[in-house]
Amino acid sequence: MAGKTETQTNPLPLFYRSPEAVSPERHGDKGVALGGNLGFAAGAHVIPLMAAEMPAAMRSYPIVFSTPDFMPMVITGIREGENLFIDAAGRWAEPHYVPAYVRRYPFILSGGETDERLALCIENDPERLVSLDGAGEDVKPLFEDRGQGEVIRHALSFCEQYQGMYVKTRQIMKVIADSGLLAERTGKITLGDGQTFNIAGFHLVDEAKLLAMSDEDFLKLRHADALATVYCHLASMNSWTSVLHQAGLRNA
Repeated sequence: MAGKTETQTNPLPLFYRSPEAVSPERHGDKGVALGGNLGFAAGAHVIPLMAAEMPAAMRSYPIVFSTPDFMPMVITGIREGENLFIDAAGRWAEPHYVPAYVRRYPFILSGGETDERLALCIENDPERLVSLDGAGEDVKPLFEDRGQGEVIRHALSFCEQYQGMYVKTRQIMKVIADSGLLAERTGKITLGDGQTFNIAGFHLVDEAKLLAMSDEDFLKLRHADALATVYCHLASMNSWTSVLHQAGLRNA
């Protein structure tokens, strides 16, 4: 699939430290543990989000935009290095939406601008990438009878869908950024026990500028499928209460 990839923008995307191309030579005796433990994301207080996910995510998290490309991010914590939506057992708080970026792990697509097809890679995480010798029922083989196993076929399909969403989101965000609607904002969060935290370094849509847009500029947003992104972001500002609720549960 053509288009810019995360690994071109950032050699080490969030959660990934040593991804390697999936191959029968390297991973013929390996499997993936599918137990559902999401502890790898416990230290992420912001997580990338694609535009197509925003209608589902806005009910649970504030959605902001991060430089340099102004890509959407969900805020999952108020302290750096703490995701309030994951408990000590690695479970994501219900009924909150789990971003596709998290669900994709430990797989990721990688490739260059001239590659006709991106390579499926897997993070070399000993909690996920394990030997098949003595493995439990929750471990699925990467390869079966010298062919790709079901887990690879599913991962490749999911990652290709994700890559499509990533390319589309970059296109949308370029139109929004070029429109001049984004402005850097700072804020202060106060918990029930009086603790305060400063929130800074993110960009939000300036609603006053949105309302003052000319019809021509507004139509540019509509033609770029960017209006849903703008309005979901604005609506998500009501979800700070969700983050504060999780913070109260954590402190309790």
